[in-house]
Amino acid sequence: MTDVRVLPMGDRALLIEVDDLAAVLDLRARLDAARPDGVRDLVPAARTVLIDLDPRVLPLAAARAWVERTAAADIPPVARDATGAKVELRIRYDGPDLDSTAALLGLDRAALIRAHRDAAWTVAFTGFAPGFGYLVADGWPHDVRRLDSPRTRVPAGAVGLAAGFTGAYPRDTPGGWRLIGTLDPTDTASLFDADAASPARLSPGTSVRFREVQP
Repeated sequence: MTDVRVLPMGDRALLIEVDDLAAVLDLRARLDAARPDGVRDLVPAARTVLIDLDPRVLPLAAARAWVERTAAADIPPVARDATGAKVELRIRYDGPDLDSTAALLGLDRAALIRAHRDAAWTVAFTGFAPGFGYLVADGWPHDVRRLDSPRTRVPAGAVGLAAGFTGAYPRDTPGGWRLIGTLDPTDTASLFDADAASPARLSPGTSVRFREVQP
């Protein structure tokens, strides 16, 4: 059972507020598993789920009742990756912050690489830049402090850590995450393609595994 606050967003959407990211992931999975006609999209964030509706098919009042009924159902949490796509990303662990991040966490270089590579990551939500996914993993214990001074340019393909997330930069952009690796150029290019039918490769619910390749 998830406690929710349901807020109207105009006449075509509802914003669902919950307590934390774990509740977001559980609620989005529940809603997706029981999605009625008229729900066009479910957009998760750190503490909210935005529901984009076609009110001609599913009126706001009916959508609110569906959300509240689904959130209150006494059922086990739905597996996050039950219906999501599966993606493998090739990575070289050559980031400029790899050693300092390992030291910050009380690990050696090899232990941090192993923990990141072996974790079963899932895209919790997207944002910051087109194609940028915030990835989480059950059992990932590390809360990584962002850099005190963000970089003015992080190159496309850089893989970083911040808070409890990992993520790969689809394009050159400023950023304050601690960089531990670099994606294969082909995988970097696939993260966001504006001309594709589905431009972002890492959509919420996608399962991601990192496969280490040598420089």
